[in-house]
Amino acid sequence: MKQTEAKTRIEQLRKEITEHNYRYYVLNNPVITDFEFDILLNELETLEKKFPEFLSEDSPTRKVGSDISREFVQYEHRYPMLSLGNTYNEEELKEFDTRVRKGTATGVEYVCELKFDGASISLSYTAGRLERALTRGDGVKGDDVTLNIKTIKNIPHIVRSRSVPDEFIIRGEILMPLAVFEKINNQRIKISNE
Repeated sequence: MKQTEAKTRIEQLRKEITEHNYRYYVLNNPVITDFEFDILLNELETLEKKFPEFLSEDSPTRKVGSDISREFVQYEHRYPMLSLGNTYNEEELKEFDTRVRKGTATGVEYVCELKFDGASISLSYTAGRLERALTRGDGVKGDDVTLNIKTIKNIPHIVRSRSVPDEFIIRGEILMPLAVFEKINNQRIKISNE
Protein backbone atom coordinates (compact mmCIF):
# COMPACT_ATOMS: atom_id res chain seq x y z
CA MET A 1 0.00 0.00 0.00
CA LYS A 2 1.33 3.42 -0.96
CA GLN A 3 1.69 6.20 1.58
CA THR A 4 -1.18 8.27 0.11
CA GLU A 5 -3.48 5.23 0.08
CA ALA A 6 -2.52 4.44 3.69
CA LYS A 7 -3.28 8.00 4.81
CA THR A 8 -6.71 7.89 3.15
CA ARG A 9 -7.52 4.49 4.64
CA ILE A 10 -6.34 5.53 8.12
CA GLU A 11 -8.55 8.62 8.04
CA GLN A 12 -11.50 6.55 6.81
CA LEU A 13 -11.01 3.93 9.54
CA ARG A 14 -10.72 6.57 12.27
CA LYS A 15 -13.96 8.19 11.16
CA GLU A 16 -15.76 4.85 10.88
CA ILE A 17 -14.51 3.54 14.25
CA THR A 18 -15.40 6.81 15.98
CA GLU A 19 -18.94 6.54 14.58
CA HIS A 20 -19.23 2.92 15.77
CA ASN A 21 -17.99 3.92 19.25
CA TYR A 22 -20.65 6.66 19.35
CA ARG A 23 -23.41 4.25 18.26
CA TYR A 24 -22.28 1.65 20.81
CA TYR A 25 -21.46 3.78 23.86
CA VAL A 26 -23.73 6.80 23.50
CA LEU A 27 -26.72 5.68 21.44
CA ASN A 28 -26.59 2.09 22.73
CA ASN A 29 -27.43 1.06 19.16
CA PRO A 30 -24.51 -0.78 17.51
CA VAL A 31 -24.79 -1.72 13.84
CA ILE A 32 -21.84 -4.13 13.67
CA THR A 33 -20.69 -7.01 15.87
CA ASP A 34 -17.82 -6.73 18.36
CA PHE A 35 -15.82 -9.02 16.08
CA GLU A 36 -16.37 -6.75 13.05
CA PHE A 37 -15.40 -3.73 15.16
CA ASP A 38 -12.22 -5.47 16.32
CA ILE A 39 -11.26 -6.21 12.70
CA LEU A 40 -11.54 -2.50 11.84
CA LEU A 41 -9.56 -1.48 14.93
CA ASN A 42 -6.90 -4.09 14.21
CA GLU A 43 -6.55 -2.85 10.63
CA LEU A 44 -6.10 0.71 11.90
CA GLU A 45 -3.49 -0.36 14.47
CA THR A 46 -1.58 -2.28 11.79
CA LEU A 47 -1.58 0.68 9.40
CA GLU A 48 -0.50 3.11 12.14
CA LYS A 49 2.44 0.83 12.98
CA LYS A 50 3.39 0.50 9.33
CA PHE A 51 2.98 4.24 8.68
CA PRO A 52 3.96 5.95 11.99
CA GLU A 53 4.06 9.34 10.28
CA PHE A 54 0.24 9.29 10.39
CA LEU A 55 -0.02 8.57 14.14
CA SER A 56 -2.38 10.90 15.96
CA GLU A 57 -3.18 11.30 19.66
CA ASP A 58 -6.90 11.49 18.83
CA SER A 59 -6.88 8.12 17.05
CA PRO A 60 -9.37 5.55 18.37
CA THR A 61 -6.37 3.25 18.91
CA ARG A 62 -5.20 5.64 21.64
CA LYS A 63 -8.48 5.66 23.56
CA VAL A 64 -10.78 3.30 25.39
CA GLY A 65 -14.32 3.46 24.01
CA SER A 66 -16.44 5.71 26.19
CA ASP A 67 -19.78 5.03 27.81
CA ILE A 68 -19.87 8.42 29.56
CA SER A 69 -23.34 9.88 29.66
CA ARG A 70 -24.54 13.42 30.23
CA GLU A 71 -27.13 11.99 32.63
CA PHE A 72 -24.53 11.23 35.33
CA VAL A 73 -21.80 13.09 37.21
CA GLN A 74 -18.32 11.95 36.17
CA TYR A 75 -15.31 11.30 38.39
CA GLU A 76 -11.74 10.37 37.58
CA HIS A 77 -10.63 6.81 38.22
CA ARG A 78 -7.82 6.55 40.74
CA TYR A 79 -6.10 4.21 38.27
CA PRO A 80 -6.90 4.09 34.52
CA MET A 81 -9.53 1.51 33.64
CA LEU A 82 -8.32 -0.04 30.41
CA SER A 83 -9.85 -2.58 28.05
CA LEU A 84 -8.54 -6.09 27.49
CA GLY A 85 -6.92 -6.86 24.17
CA ASN A 86 -8.55 -9.32 21.78
CA THR A 87 -6.97 -12.29 20.02
CA TYR A 88 -8.54 -14.17 17.15
CA ASN A 89 -5.91 -16.61 15.93
CA GLU A 90 -3.27 -19.04 17.14
CA GLU A 91 -0.35 -16.85 16.04
CA GLU A 92 -1.54 -13.97 18.25
CA LEU A 93 -1.93 -16.39 21.18
CA LYS A 94 1.64 -17.62 20.71
CA GLU A 95 2.92 -14.01 20.58
CA PHE A 96 1.05 -13.27 23.82
CA ASP A 97 2.53 -16.37 25.47
CA THR A 98 6.04 -15.35 24.39
CA ARG A 99 5.59 -11.85 25.89
CA VAL A 100 4.27 -13.31 29.15
CA ARG A 101 7.08 -15.84 29.49
CA LYS A 102 9.73 -13.15 28.82
CA GLY A 103 8.26 -11.07 31.64
CA THR A 104 8.42 -13.71 34.37
CA ALA A 105 11.12 -15.85 35.89
CA THR A 106 8.67 -18.52 37.03
CA GLY A 107 6.51 -20.92 35.07
CA VAL A 108 3.26 -19.82 33.49
CA GLU A 109 -0.10 -21.54 33.86
CA TYR A 110 -3.23 -20.40 32.04
CA VAL A 111 -6.85 -20.66 33.07
CA CYS A 112 -9.43 -19.95 30.38
CA GLU A 113 -13.09 -19.15 30.71
CA LEU A 114 -15.81 -17.73 28.53
CA LYS A 115 -15.86 -13.97 28.19
CA PHE A 116 -18.89 -12.24 29.62
CA ASP A 117 -19.93 -8.99 28.01
CA GLY A 118 -21.34 -6.90 30.81
CA ALA A 119 -20.92 -3.37 32.08
CA SER A 120 -17.42 -2.74 33.44
CA ILE A 121 -17.56 -1.26 36.92
CA SER A 122 -15.13 0.07 39.51
CA LEU A 123 -16.25 -0.04 43.16
CA SER A 124 -14.36 2.10 45.70
CA TYR A 125 -14.56 1.29 49.41
CA THR A 126 -13.37 3.46 52.29
CA ALA A 127 -13.38 2.19 55.88
CA GLY A 128 -15.32 -0.83 54.62
CA ARG A 129 -18.16 1.22 53.09
CA LEU A 130 -19.04 1.44 49.41
CA GLU A 131 -18.09 5.01 48.56
CA ARG A 132 -18.46 5.20 44.79
CA ALA A 133 -19.26 3.05 41.76
CA LEU A 134 -17.99 4.24 38.39
CA THR A 135 -18.47 2.92 34.87
CA ARG A 136 -15.36 2.47 32.71
CA GLY A 137 -16.27 5.67 30.84
CA ASP A 138 -13.32 6.69 28.71
CA GLY A 139 -10.84 4.82 30.91
CA VAL A 140 -9.77 8.00 32.73
CA LYS A 141 -13.12 9.05 34.15
CA GLY A 142 -16.49 7.35 34.39
CA ASP A 143 -20.12 7.92 35.30
CA ASP A 144 -21.02 7.82 38.99
CA VAL A 145 -23.63 5.02 39.17
CA THR A 146 -23.39 4.42 42.92
CA LEU A 147 -27.15 4.65 43.52
CA ASN A 148 -27.83 2.19 40.69
CA ILE A 149 -25.22 -0.26 41.97
CA LYS A 150 -26.69 -0.18 45.47
CA THR A 151 -29.85 -1.78 44.05
CA ILE A 152 -27.88 -4.94 43.17
CA LYS A 153 -28.31 -7.34 46.08
CA ASN A 154 -25.01 -9.19 45.57
CA ILE A 155 -22.85 -6.08 45.93
CA PRO A 156 -22.03 -5.39 49.59
CA HIS A 157 -22.55 -1.87 50.85
CA ILE A 158 -20.32 -2.66 53.83
CA VAL A 159 -17.36 -5.06 53.99
CA ARG A 160 -16.57 -6.21 57.52
CA SER A 161 -13.17 -7.83 57.79
CA ARG A 162 -9.96 -6.98 59.57
CA SER A 163 -7.97 -8.33 56.64
CA VAL A 164 -9.07 -5.69 54.09
CA PRO A 165 -7.25 -2.36 53.75
CA ASP A 166 -8.90 0.88 54.81
CA GLU A 167 -9.25 1.88 51.15
CA PHE A 168 -9.58 -0.54 48.24
CA ILE A 169 -11.05 -0.76 44.74
CA ILE A 170 -12.78 -3.76 43.18
CA ARG A 171 -13.24 -3.98 39.42
CA GLY A 172 -15.39 -6.35 37.42
CA GLU A 173 -18.40 -6.77 35.18
CA ILE A 174 -22.04 -6.28 36.01
CA LEU A 175 -23.99 -9.07 34.31
CA MET A 176 -27.66 -9.72 33.72
CA PRO A 177 -28.65 -13.39 33.73
CA LEU A 178 -30.16 -14.53 30.43
CA ALA A 179 -33.47 -15.44 32.11
CA VAL A 180 -33.82 -11.89 33.47
CA PHE A 181 -32.91 -10.42 30.08
CA GLU A 182 -35.56 -12.55 28.36
CA LYS A 183 -38.16 -11.61 30.99
CA ILE A 184 -37.49 -7.88 30.46
CA ASN A 185 -37.68 -8.29 26.68
CA ASN A 186 -40.97 -10.17 26.95
CA GLN A 187 -42.38 -7.42 29.19
CA ARG A 188 -41.30 -4.76 26.69
CA ILE A 189 -42.88 -6.70 23.81
CA LYS A 190 -46.10 -7.07 25.79
CA ILE A 191 -46.22 -3.32 26.55
CA SER A 192 -45.50 -2.35 22.94
CA ASN A 193 -48.31 -4.66 21.72
CA GLU A 194 -50.90 -3.12 24.05
